[in-house]
Amino acid sequence: MESLEALQGQLGTLGELRTIVRTMKSLSTASVRQYEEAEAALAGYATTVALGLQAVLRDVPLPDPAPPVSAPLGAIVFGSDHGLCGRFNESIVDHALAEVEAMAPVSTRWLAVGARAADGLEQRGMACDACLETPASAARITGTVQALLERVDAWEREGVQRVLLFHQRRDGAQLSRPMTRMLRPVDLHRYSRVEAPPWPSRRLPDYRMAPDTLLRRLVGQFLFVRLFRACAESLASEHASRRMAMQAAQRNLDERLESLTQALRRARQTQITAELLEVVGGFEVIAGEARGGAGSGAQAQP
Repeated sequence: MESLEALQGQLGTLGELRTIVRTMKSLSTASVRQYEEAEAALAGYATTVALGLQAVLRDVPLPDPAPPVSAPLGAIVFGSDHGLCGRFNESIVDHALAEVEAMAPVSTRWLAVGARAADGLEQRGMACDACLETPASAARITGTVQALLERVDAWEREGVQRVLLFHQRRDGAQLSRPMTRMLRPVDLHRYSRVEAPPWPSRRLPDYRMAPDTLLRRLVGQFLFVRLFRACAESLASEHASRRMAMQAAQRNLDERLESLTQALRRARQTQITAELLEVVGGFEVIAGEARGGAGSGAQAQP
């Protein structure tokens, strides 16, 4: 049986660890809500961009058809910079590699958001052109998206005509579900007269900007919205996975703390019993010596 000092030290360490786990769980819970609210706040703007595309495509012919399947491909994988979130990064890396392998492109350029995702790709033999840090808050997602757009523009100048996004998304009870979304080319046919939904009002909008210029700017905002949503959904899923991991860790710590507390009580009881036995034994020895001394004195009298 371990000593009282050792058990008390373990209890202190586990108590401090439990405090850290509870703090991380609380931070993850707040972060999930933060990123979900950021994604939801963008829904109205996304609708405005979609309506703008629908309006301008009345006067602009649709672009050329999609590039061939053999065209170079760019892949952006959203992961995390930190661990303690289960198989969050392994799952999205496996999904991205399986999807790209099924497409069998001529060449693929990789870009990772999150050091863990970049490490996973490199371990599988896929070198990344760059690795961006994951945003530390919802307010920093815009900066990350702008950096991604610059990378995508550089890819386009180098001949990359298709870009795919791979990220995790919360789906009901599931903490994360791998998603694949096309970033480029933008499917403008869904906003054309034939496939677009009915206009929400009786009056069609008018604009003064040149149609081609307006279309380019709207497409740029469409790309921004899609990247922002992918990043926000990935971050919300990451923190939801981390919160679940922290909940499991807290349950394990609680069980371990209860077990150690019981062991400490048993050790204290054993120590108290031993001390009482020593006291009783010592008393009996002293009492026996006293009785022996008294008997010897009585025999010595005439």
